[in-house]
Amino acid sequence: MLDQTLINQLKQYVQHIKRPVELVLTLNSSDKSEELQALGEQLASLSDLISLQIDAASSKRSPTLLVRSPDTKSEIRFSGIPLGHEFTSLVLALLHTGGHDTKQEQAILDQIKTLELPKGAEYFEFETYISLSCQNCPEVVQALNILAAINPQIKHTMIDGALFEQEVSERKVMAVPSVFLNGKLFGQGRMNISQILAKLDSGSAEKQKNALNEKPNFDMLIVGGGPAGASAAIYAARKGIKTGIAAERFGGQVADTLAIENFISVKATEGPKLVSSLESHVRDYDVDIMQGQQAAKLTPASESQSGLVEITLTNGAVLKSRSVLLATGARWRELGVPGEQEYRGKGVAYCPHCDGPLFKGKPVAVIGGGNSGVEAAIDLAGITSHVTLLEFGETLRADDVLVRKLKSLPNVKIITSAQTTEVHGDGEKVTGLRYTNRETNIEHSVALAGVFVQIGLIPNSEWLGEPSGNAVKRTRYGEIETNSKGETSVPGVFAAGDVTTAPYKQIIVAMGSGASAALGAFDYLMRQETDESKSVAA
Repeated sequence: MLDQTLINQLKQYVQHIKRPVELVLTLNSSDKSEELQALGEQLASLSDLISLQIDAASSKRSPTLLVRSPDTKSEIRFSGIPLGHEFTSLVLALLHTGGHDTKQEQAILDQIKTLELPKGAEYFEFETYISLSCQNCPEVVQALNILAAINPQIKHTMIDGALFEQEVSERKVMAVPSVFLNGKLFGQGRMNISQILAKLDSGSAEKQKNALNEKPNFDMLIVGGGPAGASAAIYAARKGIKTGIAAERFGGQVADTLAIENFISVKATEGPKLVSSLESHVRDYDVDIMQGQQAAKLTPASESQSGLVEITLTNGAVLKSRSVLLATGARWRELGVPGEQEYRGKGVAYCPHCDGPLFKGKPVAVIGGGNSGVEAAIDLAGITSHVTLLEFGETLRADDVLVRKLKSLPNVKIITSAQTTEVHGDGEKVTGLRYTNRETNIEHSVALAGVFVQIGLIPNSEWLGEPSGNAVKRTRYGEIETNSKGETSVPGVFAAGDVTTAPYKQIIVAMGSGASAALGAFDYLMRQETDESKSVAA
């Protein structure tokens, strides 16, 4: 299962295990069970603290690998083969079950340990349906595994949806990750530990708000944790000024990107891997990272009682800073047609790598003929029975090499001059869509099981309100206008990355603009100090 190079690396990791870890296999006669048994045997050979046994009663699913601590009674299950994106989840489960530090803040650890069970429940029983090609799933799986490793009243099972298709069908799982708690849907999509705890602990929001309100004033507060925000934080912190990051999640859109092949000096990598490196680099410096936070309002220094730029968060907390750098990035643009929101997560999807395996052998559509749309159609053609690609314009906008590849596939139909007007469903899942031929004005319907929307990005700037008065100036598309130093129309407020008018939405460009804006903000702060010194002297 594992090559010798990987085994040698794992031997170094398992040295951090401090207490016994039991691996318990539930197997059947399938090839996948043989693979899982081989994986279990290799893992058990890495350390004397890891033991392996087979117990047909340890799980209701086969094949399943249970990672258990005989000391703390914690239980973490993997139903399927935890390789691909989930291999790291397996390694971390071994380490955390074996007593290795989870590197979580003490407040988070205390909150996990003191969670109160729902009335009448014996455990928090979490089940997460994933696909091994999903780059969003590991964050959710690893977060829930940490909860299970720390609190024995929490159990968690990762379930490979492609391996348990009947179960996926019965539970109507049409997007991953999909998390169930005690048999009921708990949430879909990417979630971090803070967001999970906020849903479990009704009092956590108020505690978090109070803690944030007590934060000391920052010299530079960065809103957004993508490549622009991370770059800005590093450059600011290296200047020795008090720096903070408030972000909904670290990594932004990069965390949703599968393949990255044009990041200079790195021939090929994946979004989650790059995000992990970014976060690790930022944490090397004295940066206050506040995850799970979403900005709701910006108050310029000229309008605030504190005389500082203020960022009000959606939970009501207010953060204050001498300068603010906006790096909120962008998100997938939606179709804005009837049925899209109703069937979101029920056949309407935005990540082909994540949700594509759930539509194996079924017909799907991709909306959008740019690079992302054509790449999605190519990927889905290898999984689904048929792909219909609809492009609003008269021709596809993707690179020629991608278009040629797409046209060579036998199970793909390309429709141009097509305006999608509605997504159909039966109340539970997508059954098709309707589009209008823009040349003939004739409406058409296509029977489908899934619709993948790939029509570009929209800047995350609407929270800034209407661009009038002293508000941050933006274009009609919502992009924040900046100069070469990252300065916006509001003194002390800077911006960088995909949320700005920067013409090229690329990771490396965002990083460069983050660094430039941070240096611009530092220059602004130094000039402010000089002006204040002159005023005092006068």
